[in-house]
Amino acid sequence: MKFLLLCCGLLAGLTVQAADIYKCVDESGQPTFTDAKTRTLYKNCQLFLKGDNALPVPSGKKERARTPTPSDFPKVDRSTQTRRDDTRRQILQDELATEKKALEEARQAYNEGSANPEVYRTADGKTLRNVTKFEEKMRRLKADVDTHENNVKLLQKELNGMK
Repeated sequence: MKFLLLCCGLLAGLTVQAADIYKCVDESGQPTFTDAKTRTLYKNCQLFLKGDNALPVPSGKKERARTPTPSDFPKVDRSTQTRRDDTRRQILQDELATEKKALEEARQAYNEGSANPEVYRTADGKTLRNVTKFEEKMRRLKADVDTHENNVKLLQKELNGMK
């Protein structure tokens, strides 16, 4: 139990933000510590502890010193690298075509899903809409469309970034 209280106290102390603390003396001579010296109750307030509310600003990314390539590092000739780049480009183009096809299928499924609401029949033969099931189905279909759109966008970005 003591350990739990100690942990809670330490965690509470971590969340406290530093502020200026003033020592003020009221009319009866009683010292009071506060973070706001503007109250009319407090007279003769003096700065007791200076707080630092400013958080350190993270500096921009530091350029790492580039390490030179070792002289015994294997070099790839231009034709080999060109073949690798061409193979990579072809793979990305194939993936893009497949993803575009999947996107069209997902859009078609979404359109069909929105045209066909979820229904159920009651015991007396009435047909009612199951709105919850329909909304869940549409969320799932929309998520599929969004995923394929994002994949197409990323593949096009990758292809545009190639030499």
